Amino acid sequence: MIRFTFLILGLLLILAFGLSPASAWSQDEHFPRRIVSLGPINTENVFLLGAGDRLVADTSYCVHPAAARDKVKIGSVMQLNIEQILGLQPDLILATGLTTPQQVAQLATSGVRVVHFPQPSNFTAICAQFLELGKLLGLEARAREIIAEAQQEVRAIQQRVRGLPPKKVFLQVGAHPLFASVASSFTNDFITLAGGINIAAGQSDGRYNREKVTAQNPDVIIVAVMGSEGGIGAREKEEWLRFEPISAVRNRQVFVVDPDLICSPSPMTFVKGLEQIAALIHPLKGQ
Repeated sequence: MIRFTFLILGLLLILAFGLSPASAWSQDEHFPRRIVSLGPINTENVFLLGAGDRLVADTSYCVHPAAARDKVKIGSVMQLNIEQILGLQPDLILATGLTTPQQVAQLATSGVRVVHFPQPSNFTAICAQFLELGKLLGLEARAREIIAEAQQEVRAIQQRVRGLPPKKVFLQVGAHPLFASVASSFTNDFITLAGGINIAAGQSDGRYNREKVTAQNPDVIIVAVMGSEGGIGAREKEEWLRFEPISAVRNRQVFVVDPDLICSPSPMTFVKGLEQIAALIHPLKGQ
């Protein structure tokens, strides 16, 4: 009876102060309270779980959501200020696929818990990493809700393009050198789940050249390169428009998309990216 009374009081406090159950659960002292993120995907995932208040620092590349820009910056994804990170006294550091083994080892020797999330290979891996983070932060139920919603949205997009003629697609994710989305990258799922055929799927790595793209003659070219906000994406598009033998060029099917949306997705931003790419590959009538 006493236990039941405390449970009711707890629920009343949640309602009175406008806290969600997830927020209340996140106050458990057994879960990390001072988190440092070493990459954009981890940062977005922390915020998506509703734990942005626990994030004490991230990198200069962590710009989504907008609140991530106000966090203390501990360097770029590749160049980290180890002394600054440790000075923030974190109880959890979230490393990425671009965090070097030396950096991970140096951080781990300090006694701080370091959890390494490698670059996800597909949408399934994106969801699995998100669930693992949810468990780490004591927000597993919230993580499962978000994953279920994202999976439902992906299935809806697949249903929309099912039966449509597949189109050959080249997704450019790097400019100097030219770099393509390959089958071992989650970016490949943007193409295949949207009803396209990735012309670079057979490559062991992403290094490519325009002559090879010309020979493979894609129907659609999508440019998602870092630095597009500074004009790199537009310049790459102009470069592609010189290759008139390519069907995508002749039919004006060369597009520039937000690299932050395509290259660093949480489960929900993956859905947004997939929706955008599906609309480019198979535009709805009237668009």
